[in-house]
Amino acid sequence: MSLETVVEDIRDEARARAEEIREDAEAEAEEIISEAEADAEETLEEAERAAERKVAQEREQQLSSAKLEAKQMRLEARRDVLEQVREDVESEIVALDGDEREELTRALLDAAAEEFETVDSAVVYGRASDEDLLETILADYDGYEYAGEYDCLGGVVVESEESRLRVNNTFDSVLEDVWEDNLREISSQLFDEQ
Repeated sequence: MSLETVVEDIRDEARARAEEIREDAEAEAEEIISEAEADAEETLEEAERAAERKVAQEREQQLSSAKLEAKQMRLEARRDVLEQVREDVESEIVALDGDEREELTRALLDAAAEEFETVDSAVVYGRASDEDLLETILADYDGYEYAGEYDCLGGVVVESEESRLRVNNTFDSVLEDVWEDNLREISSQLFDEQ
């Protein structure tokens, strides 16, 4: 299985998870945005009343300020929703288990191992709860051994003293790439921006 296939599988998994989470998050997003817009509307009305008592220049300044505040509140609400979606996706990834977790971990290790074809030995770090899984998988790799815990959602970090090479093939690194590549689309789907 090539790295591109693994990345595509993880992207597909992330997209599927994002779609599932999107439906739940839409309701929450609408509620948060509605509250933010209600607060913003109240702020805008208050600013309009104050602006009517002042000169035209001051009125424009107050309206601009209120609109900016409303926009910032909407943006903050959206950022909160996106953070929640990201946390939900990470939770789903952490919850992967059994054959699916083994298959993805093995694929990430295979991809990393390609970088270490010229070395005799390498050490592998992974999520603490994946230690047994990694040791089982590493039994199939000559010269590879489990070296300890790495703070991540899963996957592997492989190092070799011989080549001074380190490959980070964690679920976190793949998720980060997928998230950055698809953030605009995720935001568009969550907030119905067409």
